[in-house]
Amino acid sequence: PLVALYLAWMATDRNTPERGGRRSQWIRGWKMWRYLRDYFPISLVKTADLNPEKNYVIGYHPHGIMCISAFCNFCTEATDFSKIFPGITPHQATLNGLFYFPLYRDYILGGGGRSVSRSSLNHILSKSGTGNAVVVVVGGAAESMTGRRGEHSLLLKNRKGFIRIALMHGADLVPVYSFGENDIFDQVIFRPGSWMNHFQVTFQKYMGFAPCFLKGRGLVFSGSWGLMPYAKPIVTVVGEPIPVTQSPNPSEEEVDRYHAEYVEALIGLFNKYKVRCGLSEEAELTLY
Repeated sequence: PLVALYLAWMATDRNTPERGGRRSQWIRGWKMWRYLRDYFPISLVKTADLNPEKNYVIGYHPHGIMCISAFCNFCTEATDFSKIFPGITPHQATLNGLFYFPLYRDYILGGGGRSVSRSSLNHILSKSGTGNAVVVVVGGAAESMTGRRGEHSLLLKNRKGFIRIALMHGADLVPVYSFGENDIFDQVIFRPGSWMNHFQVTFQKYMGFAPCFLKGRGLVFSGSWGLMPYAKPIVTVVGEPIPVTQSPNPSEEEVDRYHAEYVEALIGLFNKYKVRCGLSEEAELTLY
């Protein structure tokens, strides 16, 4: 009976991920999230204030294998997001398919997870007042297949949907880069055009996420092979907001102009913080 009741309630609640979600400060504040933070560890760096009287579209990079720092920073209070950015409510956009899993959907919703669909983002930015920050992992699942330890390569050149959303609602753009996100796993990168790469691309096209062939550390011994992520520091740097003038029906020229400004700001953020985050002065951010 309980299962039937839950499934019936889940059916009536099916539109919640598209209509602003259902946040739980209790779930966001679970102590286990601080253990997750300390394992790597993960830290959050603010470079500028975010005005609670405005809305924001945060572009998060890179995807990595698991988006672990995106989850830790924006779906929990482990790194004290609400204290660092008072008055700002983060909404982590994620695959709509995840909200079809019983119970799992409730804990994602409680942390602040929302559907990444256009209707969901439009709802948050138009019907939820101000002080909202939609977090979009711009490279998506496609980028996860190319993440390699020690490399800094982003799928961004033709990713402009988040720019269009920001323009439609006059939401300022905020670039974010997580140094170390790509370093917590090794993975096999298949040559473009190979049958394994074709399998990954096809799987991702129909399922929404990509199967990555990864290697991490063992559960007990750090030097052994396993599927636990390596304990490598991750520093998430939140850049300065880029002012956006609202344009309900933005032209391609407007989208391209703000996209170019966003790319410039992201590269500048990477170059400014790379050395203090453990990279060499020669490290470069490449886009494809």
